[in-house]
Amino acid sequence: MLGSLLFMNCQSRKYKDVVYGQSSAKENLKLNVFVPNHSENNKLPVLIFVHGGNWNSGNKNQYGFFGRNFAKKDVITIIPDYTLSPKANVDQMTTEIAEVIKWVQNNISKYHGDSSRLFVTGHSAGAQLVASAVLNPKFGVDEDSISGIILNDGAGIDMKDYLQKYPPTYEDDYLATWSTDPQNWYEASPINFLNEKSPPFLIYVGAKTYPSITTANEHFLKKLNQFQPDIKPIIINKKHIPMVLQYFFPWNNRSTEIVNFMKKNRK
Repeated sequence: MLGSLLFMNCQSRKYKDVVYGQSSAKENLKLNVFVPNHSENNKLPVLIFVHGGNWNSGNKNQYGFFGRNFAKKDVITIIPDYTLSPKANVDQMTTEIAEVIKWVQNNISKYHGDSSRLFVTGHSAGAQLVASAVLNPKFGVDEDSISGIILNDGAGIDMKDYLQKYPPTYEDDYLATWSTDPQNWYEASPINFLNEKSPPFLIYVGAKTYPSITTANEHFLKKLNQFQPDIKPIIINKKHIPMVLQYFFPWNNRSTEIVNFMKKNRK
């Protein structure tokens, strides 16, 4: 079943609240699918976008602009919800994002998508979740099945380093999200699972973002360059939240860069 067709304009269709799995509390997990009009007889590239919100806030319906604008560029776009802290910890959230990826691989052909041209992206906490879901083998996603990873001002990509310096407290539900166990911090830090088989990366960092994000991205790039020496971050003169809000405008340069990245790395 494709899900309910809620929105259609001259350039895209939105299928809302498609069930992709169940949470550990047995609640339905849902996603929205944005499909370019006139997609029939095509096999289009696919982009999964995972929202941020410090692992304890946000929802898929806040980011319809992202899905519509990429659909205008002939990219099928998936925007999922996931269980937020304190109802879920980071391991459970990442498991759900891995389920999104597997659902897309098994079902996107129904929407005229090409599962062999599958890219993932996330902003802030969403960047940590998509990177962990792909890179950490415990979540069961084959790295070779992902054509590329786009990190947008990624938070938590070297979380063990951060939490060793600033141990989690109840503030922002960090104890519920991360626990006090350094092994959990290690498992949730994508930097620790980079290897020669990791998909190609496109990385954006805000010039005015939080110092912790700047530091984590510096660490991540240093490790990544051992395997992908030509990758350099694209620095954008923005604060953290505007790094995702810029996608509100169809003419933004980031969308064009991402589509070009997808074309370059098609399998």
